[in-house]
Amino acid sequence: MRAMLPTALASLPTQLRGMLDVHRANLRSRTYQNAALNPPTVPHDVIPVTTPDGVKLRVHAYGPADGDVIVLVHGWTCAIEYWYPQINAFAGEYRVIAYDQRGHGESELGSSPLDCDLLADDLCAVLDAALRPGQRAVLVGHSLGGMTLQAWAGKHPDRVTAQAEAVLLSNTGPHSLIAETTVVPPFNKPLSWLGGRTIPLPFWFGRLGLGTPIVFPPIAPVRWVFARQIMTLDAPRELVDFSMAVVRSCPASVRAKFGFLLADMHLGDSARNLVVPTTLLAGEFDDMTPPVHSEQLAEILAEVGSLVRYEVLPTGHLGNVEAYERFNAELGRVLESVYRPVEAVG
Repeated sequence: MRAMLPTALASLPTQLRGMLDVHRANLRSRTYQNAALNPPTVPHDVIPVTTPDGVKLRVHAYGPADGDVIVLVHGWTCAIEYWYPQINAFAGEYRVIAYDQRGHGESELGSSPLDCDLLADDLCAVLDAALRPGQRAVLVGHSLGGMTLQAWAGKHPDRVTAQAEAVLLSNTGPHSLIAETTVVPPFNKPLSWLGGRTIPLPFWFGRLGLGTPIVFPPIAPVRWVFARQIMTLDAPRELVDFSMAVVRSCPASVRAKFGFLLADMHLGDSARNLVVPTTLLAGEFDDMTPPVHSEQLAEILAEVGSLVRYEVLPTGHLGNVEAYERFNAELGRVLESVYRPVEAVG
């Protein structure tokens, strides 16, 4: 018995990791009364993808293999499952590709230093595996996913017209997240008792907050804060529960590592290389990436001539969940414009 104890103790970390992996997968695969939030009924293919630095990514392809392609790139602390409202809406007609960013969902993290260029290279690996030679896709990025698309365009400008039909960026920005975020009261918001002036959020404090491995227990006060600061208090309970479950499935250590990445991120004018038709969506009540970020991107894209549309939705940060029908309508318009263009008459 005593002889077996060291072996049992040695295997304990592996057993705990296995239990946590199952728990996180269960969080992402919960079912809801709202069918848009549930696992897709269409089957999916698993696309094997290994990045240049040896990291294995989880990549799923939904819908007809010969369908026009949509590629969904999720944001910080999310996963493939975050896109269920879009996969369920479009996988019947389109080939919908979604993947877990490294360290998220079931993708490996690897040991390479994290930066946006690394995420851009990951996207290259996904596109090369998912697209046929010469094939192009509509690329959709939310939050960090939108930053990944900007970094991809900045580092690999030749790929933009070669692999993208159009781009949709949602709730994202190019830089200065801490300087603009209003997620930490009372910083960065005009204050009436200061005559409309603001108190800037100290960079060190914002960076510490983003990089702290916070745990989100499923209790009422945490749910309220999540709804208030990340979404809005008007968001239906199921949408909050769905979003919070996906976010809670991300390991706290990964959340912290990517939090530092976001704090230090500066993509400059990388968006200038998004020379294909690009749509921007912002959230009116988004405290994480306030509309000022989308306005900066809109200005850049307008100068380039690639801005097709800029809309501010009545949502917080999770626009494609909070207003998924409106978001899907915008994405549907993009798809129709590039895959089903109306022929000119006369």
